[in-house]
Amino acid sequence: MAELVDAADLKSVVFGRAGSIPAGGTADFFYMSKELLDKPMSELRELFPSMKRALFSSFHIGGCQSCSYSDDESLQLVCEKNELNPDDVIKEIIESDKRDQEMMLSPREVNELINSDKPVLLLDSRTREEYEALKIEGAQFLTQELQNSLFTPENYEKTIILYDHTGQTALDTCSWFQGHGLKGTRILKGGIDLWSQEIDSDLPRYRLEID
Repeated sequence: MAELVDAADLKSVVFGRAGSIPAGGTADFFYMSKELLDKPMSELRELFPSMKRALFSSFHIGGCQSCSYSDDESLQLVCEKNELNPDDVIKEIIESDKRDQEMMLSPREVNELINSDKPVLLLDSRTREEYEALKIEGAQFLTQELQNSLFTPENYEKTIILYDHTGQTALDTCSWFQGHGLKGTRILKGGIDLWSQEIDSDLPRYRLEID
């Protein structure tokens, strides 16, 4: 019988054993589903950062007051409230996360690209204040004007690397770029924060204080 999965190992097991999940489900997927359904939404969001976008775009969950949810609600409860098939919701969460992973490059991979002969456009999608305080060498600040200038046929296959603070918000921009023809767009996994830990220790790490 398939074993229940510890929360800390859940994501790796889903990818390692579930693969492309069949429509009818499997014994392994059943137990993974049970583990996911019992988790609060806040914990699932940490495991699957793309979950919020996936739920809204595919099921219109979380986009307005009538379909909102709280962090302490379980995924099972959210599915019941919105009359959704839990298996369908879980499959979309996992597949969305896989798509996000495919958009990411590690700091080492980005560093290798920057130091290769291949042209790379490195774009900083943080605020101007953050950019002016510290940035990765060679990066350009992503203004609206610069963004608009990118959408031309000669840039469709260009390697474009986006980065933010911790690798979360740039995912939306990357997905939008790819959807509008810039297929060579990727993001720096972990953002400038991970870059400062693995590549350039001279860049100070920082925290954003949110009121």
